[in-house]
Amino acid sequence: MKNEKSIIICTTIFFVLIISCNTKQNKDNKDITAHKTATVGEQIWSVENLNTAYYRNGDPILEAKTKAEWEACYKSEEGAWCYYENKISHGEKYGKLYNWYAVNDSRGLAPMGMHIPTRKEWHLLVSNLGGETQAFENMKSPTGFAAFPGGERWFEDCLFYKIGEIGFWWSSTKEDKFNAWYQAMHFGYSQVGSDKGGMNTGFSVRCIKD
Repeated sequence: MKNEKSIIICTTIFFVLIISCNTKQNKDNKDITAHKTATVGEQIWSVENLNTAYYRNGDPILEAKTKAEWEACYKSEEGAWCYYENKISHGEKYGKLYNWYAVNDSRGLAPMGMHIPTRKEWHLLVSNLGGETQAFENMKSPTGFAAFPGGERWFEDCLFYKIGEIGFWWSSTKEDKFNAWYQAMHFGYSQVGSDKGGMNTGFSVRCIKD
């Protein structure tokens, strides 16, 4: 009986550990059913900026607050995130800002069932919403794509700019060794466009269904 009790106790502890690990992995990076989405054409997009501190497999993403920490991630090509001005209050509204190395990490930044959109997928979204000259109103609509201007962390000085003015979102499309493509919306000029930027820039992230 003593051995049987020991086996039961050990088995219980084992299952508690499994539940604990799964809870950690799913703390921030939930599957697609837990995210608000919008359907545009044949695409299904998240309508909230990503706000996870973990990769899909449960590994933590480095939070880089200082300029030295942010630059160190560039030198090591390591994924990192921060809040705008390192204020959690900004994160509650705008989500986190990520460098492109987090976007490109093989452990997966997007939740299960989703991925970071390619440049082509961003272009298709804009096209389906009327093209660059007309898509702005549809993209910012709270009942549609619900875009909002979360600003950026600029790669050259690692300072924060443009919150409340411009929204920037990474694509998964790499341009060269140092740059990748992103989508942007200027709320002051009601403009939508795309460009390439340094991988050490901190941008918002949206996800699209696989």
